[in-house]
Amino acid sequence: MPKNASDKLEARLKAVLDGLAEARWAGENPNAGAVLAAAVELVPFDEHEAFLLSGGIPRGHKTLTSATAKLVKAGWMVKGRSGWSITDEGLRALVAFPTVEALSDALVEGTPIPESVAVPTEAPAPKPAKKAAKAPAKRAAAEVPVEAAAAEAIAAEPVPAEAVVVDVVQPHAVAIAGDFGTHLGAEADWEPNLDAVQMELDQEAGRWRRTVDLPAGTYTFKIAIDRSWDENYGAFGFAGGANHELNHDGGSVTIEYNHATKDVVFS
Repeated sequence: MPKNASDKLEARLKAVLDGLAEARWAGENPNAGAVLAAAVELVPFDEHEAFLLSGGIPRGHKTLTSATAKLVKAGWMVKGRSGWSITDEGLRALVAFPTVEALSDALVEGTPIPESVAVPTEAPAPKPAKKAAKAPAKRAAAEVPVEAAAAEAIAAEPVPAEAVVVDVVQPHAVAIAGDFGTHLGAEADWEPNLDAVQMELDQEAGRWRRTVDLPAGTYTFKIAIDRSWDENYGAFGFAGGANHELNHDGGSVTIEYNHATKDVVFS
């Protein structure tokens, strides 16, 4: 696992490109939030990187988002409104520079991809799993990591219902402002002040919901508070974050927003 900030960032950039390659082989077009979250899951933030900046965005998240511009500049990925995707050159780069160090050096030095490297036509074969080491017959209790023991204790202990009740001051209005506004009867897309894109609050559940009927397609939107962009939430509940993405087969879909957690779910 990388130890210093620079090494961690380089590892996350490699993870971003690897993730986009996997998505391409799977025929998917992931949104920015999903791509970044997967990279951070592989190389977690340390305490410094997890510090929340103004707007509620972790310092490391902002740094990683900015650093992905290097991949775009190299011609290895594209940031589209409907999601992020890897280019043919990006696929070639993963073949030519297969390690974190090699990929990072190529980005810094502008190393061209050798002409002999062709664009892969299929996903690489998965690496064989390493044989697990045989566990010792006995293990002293003191050897169990404190974090693991705490996690097991938390998971095993039932949580009283009253312990998870959150008293949230709800906003006056919540809008699903995105590129499908006109489908909902709005005069224009991406306008959070219009009546046609407002959600309704379920007071008992503390959830904002809106059921809409949309043609098949991929849509993007954000949650806008009080009919303005001054306060808005994107993917993974980040304030001002990447757009939410809805890959829809067509027909009715319910969008639900939880102001306590800033989560969005579809049903």
